[in-house]
Amino acid sequence: MKHVLVIGGTGFVGSALACRLAGAGFALTLPSRRPERVRHLSVLPTVRLVQADVHDEAALARLMAGHEAVINLAGILHGDFERVHVALPGKIGRAARKADIARLIHVSALGAAADAPSLYLKSKAAGEAALRQAYPAATIFRPSVIFGRGDSFLSLFARLARLLPIVPLVSPEARFQPVWVEDVVSALAAALAQPESCGATYALCGPRQYTLKELVAYAARVSGHPRPIVGLPFALSILQAWLMEFLPNPPLTRDNVWSMEVPNVCPQGSTLPFGLEATPLEAIAPSYLAGH
Repeated sequence: MKHVLVIGGTGFVGSALACRLAGAGFALTLPSRRPERVRHLSVLPTVRLVQADVHDEAALARLMAGHEAVINLAGILHGDFERVHVALPGKIGRAARKADIARLIHVSALGAAADAPSLYLKSKAAGEAALRQAYPAATIFRPSVIFGRGDSFLSLFARLARLLPIVPLVSPEARFQPVWVEDVVSALAAALAQPESCGATYALCGPRQYTLKELVAYAARVSGHPRPIVGLPFALSILQAWLMEFLPNPPLTRDNVWSMEVPNVCPQGSTLPFGLEATPLEAIAPSYLAGH
C-alpha cells in the first residue's frame, strides 16, 4: 500500500504526516485549492501537489484513481462545520467505496458526540456517522489537542504572554491531554499496516492531563514571558469570545468555549494504540517555545 491520497494534507498535521510517509517511501497526492501556497511540501521527492476542490465529488473520484489508501485530515475550528465536518466525510466515503479504496483513515476529534454542547463536536460526530454509513471499514482517530513546532496552540499562548502584561483566560479549568503531532502521525502511519484497525475508533492523547490555565502558564514561562493569569467565569468567557468573533479570523468563538465544557481527555489509562508510547509535552515544547 504505497499510493496514498491525503485530503487536508497541507496544514499542520498534514505537513508532518507528509514528511513521515514520504520518508517511508509512500507516494503521496496532496490536493489543494492553492498549491502554490504550500510549495515547501513539493521538495519531498514522493509528494505530488494537485490543484483540486475536494468538495466536488467528481474531483474526488478523479483524485482517488490509482490510490490504495485515503487519509482525511480536513477540519476547521470555526466556519461552515456542515460542509467540512459532515458533508465532506460522506463524500469521501462514497468516493472511496466506488473507487475500491483498500484503506480509509479519518481524523475526527476527542469529545465528538451527537449530544455535545458545541456545534464543532456535534459536527465531528455527524461526520463520523456519515463516513461510517458510506464506508463502514474506515479507521477513525479522535485526538486531543495537538502540539508541536508550528502549532496554533502552545505557540498562541506564548504570543499572548509576550504581548499582554496580564492574560485574561476563558475556561481556565478546561481539561486537555495534549498529544505531540509526531505521535499522531505515527499512529496514522501504523494504522495503514494494521488490518485489524479497519472499522475501529481510537483516541489519541499524551501521557498527562492539564487544565488550560496550567498550559498557558507553562507556555508563558518557557517562552520567557511569565505572566499573571486571570481566569474568567463562564459568562465573561462567552462575552470575550463573542467580541473576538468580530475579528476577521477569530482566535476564539463562543462555540469554542462550549467545546471546552467537555473534558478533552482520554479514558483513564489510554494514550496511544498499536503499542506506541506517548511523548511528554515537556520533552518537546521547550525546543520551539524558548525565546518565542
